[in-house]
Amino acid sequence: MGGDVGLKVTVPASIRFLKDHSDASLVLVGDSAALDAELTGIDPALRQRIRVQHASQVVDMDEAPQLALKNKKDSSMRVAINLVKSGEAQAAVSAGNTGALMATARFVLKTIPGIDRPAIAKLMPSVKGTTCMLDLGANVDSSPEQLLQFGIMGSELVSCLQQRSNPTVGLLNIGSEDIKGTESIKRAAELLRGSELNFYGNVEGNDVYKGTVDVVVCDGFVGNVALKSAEGLAYMIAAFLREELMRSWWTRLCALAAMPVLRHFKNRVDTRRYNGASFLGLRGIVVKSHGGTDELGFRYALEQAREEVRSNVIGHIADRVAHQLQNLKRSEAEAN
Repeated sequence: MGGDVGLKVTVPASIRFLKDHSDASLVLVGDSAALDAELTGIDPALRQRIRVQHASQVVDMDEAPQLALKNKKDSSMRVAINLVKSGEAQAAVSAGNTGALMATARFVLKTIPGIDRPAIAKLMPSVKGTTCMLDLGANVDSSPEQLLQFGIMGSELVSCLQQRSNPTVGLLNIGSEDIKGTESIKRAAELLRGSELNFYGNVEGNDVYKGTVDVVVCDGFVGNVALKSAEGLAYMIAAFLREELMRSWWTRLCALAAMPVLRHFKNRVDTRRYNGASFLGLRGIVVKSHGGTDELGFRYALEQAREEVRSNVIGHIADRVAHQLQNLKRSEAEAN
């Protein structure tokens, strides 16, 4: 029920997703009367793979997370996450209020043993394919130990989704030199370097899109600013390009001739095709779709959730974190 548009986006995207995946079924959570109305007239074979779960409340996009957690216990996002906890669903996907979704998911599902806080991770386009970046806003401030945990979770996500063995991990900093950054960042670099991760070292903001590493680790404040700055830059470039191509009859003719190239370029940088941010570190799969996305974007968020289920991301993260904890205990015992 969430997002800027709501059912006009989420329901068509869900139907398209079911057409693409004959082995999948969906639970649509929200106002049952409104959902049934949107589902009127669809293929009966598809309708059989859709279950409507009524929820009497909706979390507003600007509602405070703690108030939503306290007062909206029958909200569509709370009911959806409860279904994941009970095992009736394998993943929850929402385009609603990010803060409320994270607060609810953390309260209901809890974190994997050894993970202090969940992190928001997203695959970003790069010249070499994609770069996984986390945290993108769940934690304003993160300790060195938590940054190490983010590195482990991001590494496992990339390894599972993209079948990359031992992906490289970089720590976002103001310079590549070891002497740069705060004391917390320097300590995080030490922990990452001493772990079993394939730690590349410090990376800078431009390395995210150059594809220097497979995973970029940062705290949520820095990550969210970097993400929103990139979104703003993409919007500005698109606006400038449209203005220049429409400037005169000659530029319009050139645009027509360049249309195949422009269309391919658009597909490569289309933010909708990278929609779907993962809430890593929870004992259940939760994927956040951008609230302003369209049908295509929401469908990609559903695809993200499906791939995390198929590749058992949570199991791999839990195993890697448990192994890391064992190594730390062994090191402490040897030191003593």
